[in-house]
Parts: sequence; structure tokens; C-alpha cells
Amino acid sequence: MTMDTTADRDSAADRGTTTPTTDADGITDTIVDGIRTVLAPRSGPLTAGLLFRVGRADETLATSGITHLVEHLALHRHGLGDLHYNGATAATYTHFHVTGTPADVVEYLNGVCAALRDLPMDRLDTEKEILRTEAAGKSHGPGHAATLWRYGSRSYGLTAYAEAGLHHLTADDVRTWARTRFTAENAVLWITGDRIPEGLDLKLPAGAWHPTPAATSALPVTPAYFAGDDGGVVLTAVVPRSTEAGLFAEVLGKELFRELRQKSGYSYTATADYAPRDTDYATVIAYADALPQNQDALVGAFVDVFAKLRAGRIDQADLDAVRASALAQFDTPELAACMLPGHAMNLLVRHRNLTAAEARAEIEAVTVADLHRVARAVWADALMQVPGRGVDWAGLTAAPAESSEVVTGRRYSALEEGNGALIVADDGISLSAPRGRVTIRYAECTLLQVYPDGGRHLVGGDGFTLTVEPTLYRITAAELARLDAAVPPASVVRMPPRDPGRVPQPRKTTPKAEPGTARHAWFTVLLWVLGIPAVVLGGFTALSAFVATQASRDDGIPPEDARFLLACLIVSAVFVVPWGLLLRRRQQGLN
Repeated sequence: MTMDTTADRDSAADRGTTTPTTDADGITDTIVDGIRTVLAPRSGPLTAGLLFRVGRADETLATSGITHLVEHLALHRHGLGDLHYNGATAATYTHFHVTGTPADVVEYLNGVCAALRDLPMDRLDTEKEILRTEAAGKSHGPGHAATLWRYGSRSYGLTAYAEAGLHHLTADDVRTWARTRFTAENAVLWITGDRIPEGLDLKLPAGAWHPTPAATSALPVTPAYFAGDDGGVVLTAVVPRSTEAGLFAEVLGKELFRELRQKSGYSYTATADYAPRDTDYATVIAYADALPQNQDALVGAFVDVFAKLRAGRIDQADLDAVRASALAQFDTPELAACMLPGHAMNLLVRHRNLTAAEARAEIEAVTVADLHRVARAVWADALMQVPGRGVDWAGLTAAPAESSEVVTGRRYSALEEGNGALIVADDGISLSAPRGRVTIRYAECTLLQVYPDGGRHLVGGDGFTLTVEPTLYRITAAELARLDAAVPPASVVRMPPRDPGRVPQPRKTTPKAEPGTARHAWFTVLLWVLGIPAVVLGGFTALSAFVATQASRDDGIPPEDARFLLACLIVSAVFVVPWGLLLRRRQQGLN
């Protein structure tokens, strides 16, 4: 388990000198080319890691991917050799690591630093394409979606998004990022050896150490929940970094496994984990899966586990078991070398390192009461992803699924009836539709993707997204230009042309029979049954009147014939006029 305690607030000047020092565990602290360096001996091949305090949480959504791009460019020149090396970009750090002979390690680290000083920009477009391909095939673990719901589209929430900045990052953007973030002062080097290998040349630009980003929030209240569709239940919570929180995650995992797999059989995987997030905080993640028919029962059993722990019903035997497992790590051969990566990471983020003795003492001091307090803190900050129905009954509040307001401005209706409208104001834009409403204030817009065909995709700081398509809404080019000008320039990304087939178009609809179609058909038949005789009668009457008129020029019309003709005209009018009006109305209804 991770050995954590309170953060060390010492200044950078106090965190190492050119004179090597060795602590009680055998970890040596020194400086190489201005980079804080720690060493501990280990048998076998040499392993080293160069850590930089920069990651995805340091970016913006409009520049997301820039750190990953620097990492790829820095590794390009290493080619396809047999050297065992890699790089990784996480939320708060970038890590270059290697295993091999001392000469291999020197060659790799020197090459990384040389590339960071002079990135191969001829590879820029190729590496961008490689990163997009990598993202397309990447799978995500439990808790991935929760970062967006918890943090929005800033800070740690950026790990839930695609690397949107890749479309427009320039060579100058990338060079500037490397020059200001991949510096000696913002790095820590660790090596599993008792001395620095000969020939290291790790010269990097001078700069400053960057603290871990402050967390943003998109949750009005916790505990909260949102609906997910991955067939399982995930709960995340952010708590202060501590030894007791790490032990609690282990106890929680045991309880979930016992209740959800061994007893009920609802889950195959039921587990919990503890992961440091930044200098002062860590994330507890609990997960359990289930078949569709068991998901409702799983949610109830999952909540019951937390209710039990929050009530303080924590078995001493469980604490003793996880404590024994945690203490067993100190019996590992060459312990100092095993502790080295975690030790270097704590130096990087300025979190106080514990010696093995201090860590042992903290683990041994944890009580059931400590775990009870952590259980309550975890539930208080919980964000739960559930399949299907909500969990309001458990005291959780639904996370916002739509904006709480709409702007007041000009309204642009959708071309498809029933699809709502866009509302454009001086300070924001809203989509009001039957499925919900979304509002993005321009000042809070973290990304505006501008397509040459007129399409616009906006993302707000709270994570809500809104798409403006001129093909779907009656919005003008002048209004789009006004929108572009209102969004902060740093959030605007000019996108390449889209395939015309990917530009949304209004759906082609065919007339559908209205309710009561059969009744309307019988009504039409009735109109024709009554109308045809009326027309015939009217025609006969008109013809008779004409003949009688011709005859009356000489002899006059007999009174009885005149009365008969008048009656026919009245009957004809009674039938023909309403029939014509009703038939016209019926025709309009069909259209």
C-alpha cells in the first residue's frame, strides 16, 4: 500500500543540496544537473525514471494532449532498439523510465533530455496522428466517467476527454510547453543503483516547480449519483491522503468481495482501491459488476456495505488482516529500491516521505475508529455511478443532467419540428429542447470547435456540451461570428473540414397516419355518399330550371312545377355547400 501522511511544506531550497545525504532506509538524495535525484541499490539490471511535474490536469481542454505530444516527440529518436523503455503521461506527472545496463540508462536519459531541448518538430503531424490512433484503441477503467461529472472540463476532469488540442497545436506551442514545464526544477530522477552512472548529461532549461493543480468542481452537492451504462456500480470519493484512508480502501474491498461475490453471487469483480491524486488528496474507488438481471439487487447490496461501514460495524479481524498485509511489504528484500519510485513521486509533488519505521508506526496505530471516520468521509464525498434507476432512496442526490437556466436572447428554431431552439445572448448560448436544456456562458467555455461548414461544438466548464449546426437550426452566419468573437480566444480550436457525409442534416420524414385514421376514412365515405346525390340533384334542378325558363317564355311555369324546382334548389344547397366545405377541410387535414 502507499505510505502517506501530511504534506511537507518545505521550500525548494531546503529539499536537497549538492552534498549527497542518505536516510535511515538507505535512500540517497543528491542533485544531478540541477535535478533532484534519489538512489537506492538493487541487484540486477539498472532501472531509472525521470519524472516531471506536468500532466493532463495542467492543460486546458483546448490544449489537451500537449504534454502527451511532448512525451512522444522526446522518445521518437530511440527507435526500435532492444532497450526496455517507455514513457507515460498521467494527470499530474510525466514519467520516462528505462531498464538496462548503466550504458543503456545513460544513453536513454541523455537522449530524452537532448530531445526535450530540441524536439523533432518534423515529426509533429505524424505523432499527432499516432496519438489519435492510440486514443481510439484505449480502454478505460472504473471511475473514468466519474472524473467528468466531478470536476467538469477542467483540472482532473480533463482525463475523461479526448485530446482535443491535437488538431491545432503548433510547433511553437509545443516548444513553449516543453521549455516551461520540462525543466530541471520541475523534475525528479530516481535510479536503482548506489552511484550515478558515468556520462549522464541531463541539462534542461531552467524553470520553476509547478504545484499540482487545484481541483475544480461540477457537483453542487455530495453524496451524488449519475446514471451509467457499463453494467456495474462505481463509487469514487476524494479524501485527505493518509495511512488510515489507504487501509480503509483495503477493508472496503474485502467487504465488497465477501458480500457481493461470495455471499450473494451478484458480482464477479468487487474491489476497492486508493490512489493519491495530488499533494494532499487521494481518491478512493469502489467497483462491482453484475449481470443485467442482478443490477438492481447489486445496487442495494452495494449501498448496504457502505451503510454497515458508516455505522462503525467494521470487523477488527479485517483491519488486522489488511494491516498484516501492509506490514509485510517491509519484509521485501532490497526494500529501499522498492520504495524508490513512490519516494521520488512524493518529492515531485512535495508530499512528505515517511521512512520505513515511520510508515510501520502509522500502520500499527490505525484503529477501527479511524476507519469508521474514513468511511463517513468517503460517503460524504461520494459520487456513485449506477445502472438504470437512481438511488435517491439511499440519500444521494442526482448530479445535474441539464443546466439550471437558459439565457435570454434571440431564438432560432430547429428545422425539425419538436427539436427545440437555440437561444443566443450577449453572454452565452442555450439549447432548449424536449430532452433538456443546456446553457454555456461564453466566459466559462473551455472549448469552441469551429468547423468550416459552420458547425460549432461548445463545452462549458461544468462539462455540459452544446452543438450548433446551421443545417439543423435557423441561425445566421452573422450570429455564428458573434458567438466566435465572444468566446475567449484561448478556448477556440479551428477544426479541419468534415466529410460532407458527417454534417448533420434534418431527417426526411414521411406523413404518418394520425390517430383516428379509420374514423376519418369513414367520414370521407359518408361525405361522398351524401355529396354525389346532392350534386346530381343540384344538376337535375339546374337543368329543369333552364328548360322551364325556356318554356316559360311562351306559356309560363305552372305553380306546382315552380314549387318543385324551388324545393330541389333548397335541398341541393343544403347538401352541396356543407359537403364542399367539409371536403375542403378534410383535404387540408391530410396535408
